[in-house]
Amino acid sequence: MATVTYDKATRVYPGQDVPAVDSLDLEIQDGEFLVLVGPSGCGKSTSLRMLAGLEEVDAGAIRIGDRDVTHMPPKDRDIAMVFQNYALYPHMTVAANMGFALKIAGTPKTEIQRRVMEAAKLLDLVEYLDRKPKALSGGQRQRVAMGRAIVREPQVFLMDEPLSNLDAKLRVSTRTQIASLQRRLGITTVYVTHDQIEAMTMGDRVCVLKDGLLQQVDTPLNLYDTPANVFVAGFIGSPAMNIATFDLVEGGRAKLGEADVSVPPEVLSTVKAEGSDTVTIGFRPESLVPVSSEDTGGIPVTVDVVEELGSDAFVYAHPTGPKAAEQTDRMRSDTVIARVEPRMTPAKGEKVVFKVREGESHFFSVKTGERLSH
Repeated sequence: MATVTYDKATRVYPGQDVPAVDSLDLEIQDGEFLVLVGPSGCGKSTSLRMLAGLEEVDAGAIRIGDRDVTHMPPKDRDIAMVFQNYALYPHMTVAANMGFALKIAGTPKTEIQRRVMEAAKLLDLVEYLDRKPKALSGGQRQRVAMGRAIVREPQVFLMDEPLSNLDAKLRVSTRTQIASLQRRLGITTVYVTHDQIEAMTMGDRVCVLKDGLLQQVDTPLNLYDTPANVFVAGFIGSPAMNIATFDLVEGGRAKLGEADVSVPPEVLSTVKAEGSDTVTIGFRPESLVPVSSEDTGGIPVTVDVVEELGSDAFVYAHPTGPKAAEQTDRMRSDTVIARVEPRMTPAKGEKVVFKVREGESHFFSVKTGERLSH
């Protein structure tokens, strides 16, 4: 096992002016499960492939433990990679697939058998060792790919969207198995996914990337509770955070249409220092509570869709009222999302007023998008 360090690591693809990964600074602890997440094209797979040695590092350095592996061939880096498409040899049995890398490395046959059997027991694959990949389900093939990585006993596991080919139900159960297995083995793991729910449920820490730039790296809960900027706030969380731009008015308040939110003094002073009279405010769906239509400062909406999930229910609505047009123009989306009591859901087309719970708003600079302390 070992730490992994990206030291201002940069990758610029030939013919491109903008780096795919731009000066990535990241320290991954020994035994940590770190997830790289972000939208398509953000640089997460490129970052992983740079660590694997499958992409060149144009500037900066990458270290595994005390070794500088920036320009080292992949075979010398002591890493094992699990790919999205499993990459199994169709003519080999499960046992042969799992032990192939050891065979190529000249490992004694008895040692190969021992390691393959240990991995098969960990992954519940013992009864499938004599089968070919075509006789396995997608989930079983994925576990074989995991087994092939485990038998190598590497310093670092690299996983590039290994669950994306599985159906939704199997993806949920398999991600739990992978996270549990990693904790048992204690091997440093870097995992790439575009699915932020997968990232939040699996990682010790989550690294959010956008346009090749590191936005924030923190524990899942800290990312959710204190997003560093508007992008992280909108990306982390399902359903997404409601985000809108409010005008600052007298009395330390922010107003948008009928909505009225109190603003902490330190946020007000920071916004004024920027020379702005507006502030971006975000609030999670669970931070909205229904109130009486007579309650001032609420957000009047008309219900479009209600998602009833049994244990939860989410209302998707659009702003209404005298100033609805202004409100819609200033929302990052024209949809307001609120979590409501699953047994007390409003009807489609019903007019409802929501209010943001005191102290549960997130404040961001309109100019920079960065979080404002509160």
